[in-house]
Amino acid sequence: MASPSANTRTLAHSTAKVVPLPAKAPERLVGVGFRCWLAGLSTGDIKCWEDAWNSFSGILGPEHAKALLLDLSKFVRAVKANAQRDIEISPSGCRSFCRDECLAISIIAACQHDERQALTASAAALIGSDDIGDTLNGAQALAAALSKANQLLCLESVCPATCALRAKRRRLM
Repeated sequence: MASPSANTRTLAHSTAKVVPLPAKAPERLVGVGFRCWLAGLSTGDIKCWEDAWNSFSGILGPEHAKALLLDLSKFVRAVKANAQRDIEISPSGCRSFCRDECLAISIIAACQHDERQALTASAAALIGSDDIGDTLNGAQALAAALSKANQLLCLESVCPATCALRAKRRRLM
């Protein structure tokens, strides 16, 4: 497997930097999907995308998974293209989410619950820039597609705006 790009760094499992994996399917889809898709873009390893496919199709079935993975891809590509800092992801199969994976979950949940202040703060914290337009466009498309597939993230998955802005590289949720 190729090494990750400069914009993505895989974390070793560290209890100081991870959050227990939520049991809720929509949050799991977003967090694991974000992790797998970003790893696939960074390494070119098709197994990463297959892991995302297996997660989505296992919960939603192949037809819904296909459409949602397209929206996930757009969101992750927008994050990667606009990131002004390294985006961290946990290793494949990790049972917890790291800070950046939690921010991705928060962004999608904030879109679904119209929490605009938290949405903009989480997006800016994730990419390390206030130039969040493309990231928000991708997030809104994914959030709408998830809603259409009856995959609504919990309001509690939205990181408060002040939390997203203050947090450097520490645990969020």
